Amino acid sequence: FASIVKTDAQKEDMAVSLAVLLLKDSEKEITKEALDAVVGAAGIKVQAYWSSLFSKLLAEKDIDEILLKPGMGAPAAAAAGGDAGAAAAAVVEEEEEE
Repeated sequence: FASIVKTDAQKEDMAVSLAVLLLKDSEKEITKEALDAVVGAAGIKVQAYWSSLFSKLLAEKDIDEILLKPGMGAPAAAAAGGDAGAAAAAVVEEEEEE
């Protein structure tokens, strides 16, 4: 986890993203309060806007569709300036060589 997440913003984004998945798997409603509870129970402090942002963005959305729909991550990878999968593979490969 520490090698993937470099900044506080990335850590907070990852924590709330994982909280969303946990709530989804538990068949719970994804609300600001529920996200705050999960993240807080994990002992992670995040900026207040994260849980509000995620709960509003995911309101009445089918998370299975978001996760399973091909190409949903493509705009983010393009915005990052390249192939995120290749970059991640290069990091793993570099770690293995050391």
